[in-house]
Amino acid sequence: MNPATLAILLAAAGAASLVLSLALTPLAMRVGRRLDFVDHPGGHKSHQAAIPYGGGSAIFLAAWGPIGMLVLLAAALPQTWIAETFGESMRAYVGGLHDRTAPALVILAGALVMHLLGLYDDVRPLPAAIKLVVMLAVGLLVAIVGGVRIAEFAGPVVSIIATAAWIVLICNAFNFLDNMDGLSAGVACICMALLVACGLLAEQVLVPALGCIFLGATAGFLVYNFPPARVFMGDGGSLLIGYMLAVLSILTTYYESGQERPPFALAMPIVILAVPLYDFASVVVIRLAEGRNPMKGDQRHFSHRLVQRGLSRRFAVLTIYLATVATGLGATLLPQAGLRETITIAAVVVMVLAIVAILESPLRRDP
Repeated sequence: MNPATLAILLAAAGAASLVLSLALTPLAMRVGRRLDFVDHPGGHKSHQAAIPYGGGSAIFLAAWGPIGMLVLLAAALPQTWIAETFGESMRAYVGGLHDRTAPALVILAGALVMHLLGLYDDVRPLPAAIKLVVMLAVGLLVAIVGGVRIAEFAGPVVSIIATAAWIVLICNAFNFLDNMDGLSAGVACICMALLVACGLLAEQVLVPALGCIFLGATAGFLVYNFPPARVFMGDGGSLLIGYMLAVLSILTTYYESGQERPPFALAMPIVILAVPLYDFASVVVIRLAEGRNPMKGDQRHFSHRLVQRGLSRRFAVLTIYLATVATGLGATLLPQAGLRETITIAAVVVMVLAIVAILESPLRRDP
């Protein structure tokens, strides 16, 4: 398949999920209001009126539907007909998807569980320990049954544990990041776009396809969630997009066991997701230093600290978008990077995060 044809197909997949999301999100808003499935103001929340949940379900349906259809079509369509109609190269790609039907279904099942877990937590808040156990179970399922693993060079046991831990970490990072209108969804869109680019550079097809579909679904929701938000994704959305980003970042990792080159590209997920990881780590450190439960919500996030420095909420969100792009772009260079280039990319990421830390530090008050 030539690059132009692949680009058209990926754009079509992303556009289909975008249109579905644009149509489903207003429907979810109406259902949320009718069922009183809304987020009421109060406590550490900053919105002044009740905002409907349901955006997570719109993202899920807009992405899960096209992906499920692609998997079913790849399994059902005769390989000879595909070759005669679209060419031999298309049959190779569809055949590859057919061979990966079982792992794809495991990934989709994990997405379903994450969405339902978050949706239930939106309706009736769950203890953090229960959510953690379910996330770990999904991570282990995806690693053991689905074959989605990171750092396989370290051996199967370490790889499975690292994969489950990574999935739990990224799910929680995006759950934490969902603290301001348009923030988690917008950062997720940027990260997905970068993962699509990295997948294409690695000459992958399935990963860019999954990324484009979820990018379109999340972007459609973002239209209604950008500040001032008219709908929230809730945990049903933040856990879902965190899960998919964790899975896609693992599948897009360039390093494979047996290669003689250094595995610099293993840094790719960390580079792309540096800003969400920074927010997660800084909030946990602040809460622990103050002797509080790190899983209990407050307004000590990266975005809130920028607002306290004088930025409007919209400009705080846009600043975090730019920081995500600035750190993530380096990941696209990692496939061809040597040691010197990798160190340079790492230094840029550290410096961007250091600038962010300086900007969000408490204001000095003269006596």
